[in-house]
Amino acid sequence: MYRNAKNVGYYMIGRGCLSQLGDILSPLRGASKKNPAVFFFDHYFKNGALAARLPVEDRDLTVYVDTDKEPTTQSVDAYAQQVKDFLSGGRPCALLAFGGGATMDTCKCVGNLLTNPGKTEDYQGWELVRRPAPHKIAVPTLAGTGSESSRTGIVCNEAKKLKLGMNSDFTMFEQVILDADLTATVPRNQYFYTGIDTYMHCFESISGSYRNAVVDALAEKAMSMCKNIFLSDDMMSDENRERMMIASYLGGMAAGFVGTVHPVSAGLSMVLHMPHGIANCYALSVQKDIYPEEYKDFMEMLSRQRIDLPKGICDNLTDAQYNDLYEASIVHEKPLTNKLGPDFKKILTRENVIERFKRM
Repeated sequence: MYRNAKNVGYYMIGRGCLSQLGDILSPLRGASKKNPAVFFFDHYFKNGALAARLPVEDRDLTVYVDTDKEPTTQSVDAYAQQVKDFLSGGRPCALLAFGGGATMDTCKCVGNLLTNPGKTEDYQGWELVRRPAPHKIAVPTLAGTGSESSRTGIVCNEAKKLKLGMNSDFTMFEQVILDADLTATVPRNQYFYTGIDTYMHCFESISGSYRNAVVDALAEKAMSMCKNIFLSDDMMSDENRERMMIASYLGGMAAGFVGTVHPVSAGLSMVLHMPHGIANCYALSVQKDIYPEEYKDFMEMLSRQRIDLPKGICDNLTDAQYNDLYEASIVHEKPLTNKLGPDFKKILTRENVIERFKRM
């Protein structure tokens, strides 16, 4: 079977291009300006400084997303209900997301729930969303997750101990604005943890068995850019921040099936509530045997950019917690099969996986 692949409809790139948002939003509002816009902001921007720069009108809704934790089925359901209550049966002219992966994923998933019945957990999986969401615009203020250009919104289902996305063409943004000025004040550690996600999901994709030529080409370019950025003297120079925006965008388009890093990372997010970026770093730090070259590059990147990855995060856990970590990791059969084949459980046994967590 051949898949008819979809990409983001429009993108704008360049330092300062956020100033064009009003021109992009105006036609969506229409002459009557009847339908409001809904702005999703990372709660980091709750002081209102960013919103004050934007074409936010009195009729619009502003939602601040708590990004201390990964999006959950409960949090997305709650944000969706907040928006529905505000709209009172109406339809927004657009949904806009300002933040990193957690904010963009929340916006995408809420969009699906505005036009499809049920709750978030009903759409965790592949091709379950049936109706198009309202027009969505992404303005990443962190680069690396690729959420701005991917077809999935990642959500943690705590009841099922499962981290899984809404994978659908309807989940994608219609417009992306890539303004590297927005990443200038990101703390260095956070910038690294988020940016390195692009490198990781690209090398996982390209080293697996579920591949195609276009994904390989996008992933190779994104990986090359990441290596140049993170092995440079300053990953946060003006030029590198713009390159990181482009690498993230390309990486999001290349995001297919990952490998063994992301499932172990998902375990950390589900059980220890660890943010995705740093969880990826810990996951790769104990997979030298699976990804030897990438592990070597990663350790050099950490050193070159002076990034801390403290040891001992899984010290003093109970046997039950270790078991939960294993179960929350091994449940991701498709990516694990992608890298290790159908007999992946013979390699990643319970003892093997728990031993890896104990080395973190």
